[in-house]
Amino acid sequence: MNITLTPEQVSELEADVIRLCQELIRIPSVNFGDGKGDERAIAEFVVAELKDVGIDCEVIETAPNRVNVVTRLKGSDSTRPGLVLHGHLDVVPANAADWEVDPFSGLIKDGCIWGRGAIDMKDMDAMILAIVRLWARIGYKPPRDIVLAFFADEEAGSIYGSRWIAKKRPELFAGCTEAISEVGGFSYTLDTGKRIYAVQSAEKGINWMKLTATGNAGHGSMINEKNAVTALTEAVTKIGRHKWPIRPTKTVKILFKKVAELTNVEYDENNLGKLLPKFGSMGSMIGATLQNIANPTMLEAGYKANVIPQSASAIIDGRFLPGYESELAETIKELVGPDIKVEVLTRDIALEVDFSGPLVDAMCAALKIEDPEGIPVPYLMSGGTDNKALSDLGIVGFGFSPIRFPADLEFMPLFHGINERVPVDGLKFGVRTLHHFLINC
Repeated sequence: MNITLTPEQVSELEADVIRLCQELIRIPSVNFGDGKGDERAIAEFVVAELKDVGIDCEVIETAPNRVNVVTRLKGSDSTRPGLVLHGHLDVVPANAADWEVDPFSGLIKDGCIWGRGAIDMKDMDAMILAIVRLWARIGYKPPRDIVLAFFADEEAGSIYGSRWIAKKRPELFAGCTEAISEVGGFSYTLDTGKRIYAVQSAEKGINWMKLTATGNAGHGSMINEKNAVTALTEAVTKIGRHKWPIRPTKTVKILFKKVAELTNVEYDENNLGKLLPKFGSMGSMIGATLQNIANPTMLEAGYKANVIPQSASAIIDGRFLPGYESELAETIKELVGPDIKVEVLTRDIALEVDFSGPLVDAMCAALKIEDPEGIPVPYLMSGGTDNKALSDLGIVGFGFSPIRFPADLEFMPLFHGINERVPVDGLKFGVRTLHHFLINC
């Protein structure tokens, strides 16, 4: 069932998405990790906004104040496989002293909505809500069933969100085969003026590890050949300085070939690094998708300046390419040697799917409607999304939260960064594009 919105309905949709994004940002649903998060207030807001247009939801509390919201919209043809349209409600912390504005103000300044979550991912949450609210008001049914899921805890491993629900409540997604979520469909303008839209069709896997070195405890004034801190820091340095081999996956090859074509650079699979400057602010993230990565992020040792501790530990954030998980694990063990204990704290799969088929065609067509000169391309995300949990249920996921960014806005550093913001015009573009996609998928 297709539909053409009137100009008044488009204006209504755009106004609602701006309001919703601002109000979602003003609810500080901060996830501090280690189970310390609170999505209750923002979940209640989502429920109220949907109830306002007659949509009832199920509220699922997986731990105190860890709250998820799920509902199913019946489509005009419920015999078709369903689509999961999902977002997460939590955000990472923000230090207000570092920001130009209150990070939970939702202030509109310089043509942007500012605040923590503006692009990760309360903008997409607002788009989803605005679209289904409009549908409810005008009595529109999507072409197939859509399961709306607003998850908790995505920023800390999804333990109280999509992981819990996929395991304990899989029936909520019965009949669904595909999913759409964050970090995809955003624009980047190349130095030739060509504008690409990066649709996320792959994700790196996660392997967070704890290294532990043990030695002899003793007085800091004496010689100690078995100092645990020394052993640990040597191991950490080897990991941090290691040069990982370039391993281009099928998604990376498609992206780099297209960018080479659009920038008049010869494609050389043995020297993909020469294309990274073409990605500008995206370069650091795109560069991380060429290889496995292992970054030391935390150290813990000792309790007094003149006491050599018996043990020392470090946390390593490992990210592996699709098909290269074993290379990451084996290389880490080889680098640290047999005397350092390596413990896996968090492990999650890598994903990669073909950038083809009816769903991809619908995403590309929706982008072309709003930006005929735009060029959709697939990309591999250096991080991960809740699509990982849904993949356990056989659901194929993509990142498609479309935003058109100005050519001069370096947006990639804004993810988890200071002064996070989303352009108002870009958000309007996104909600229109997502609407086009959803009525044609």
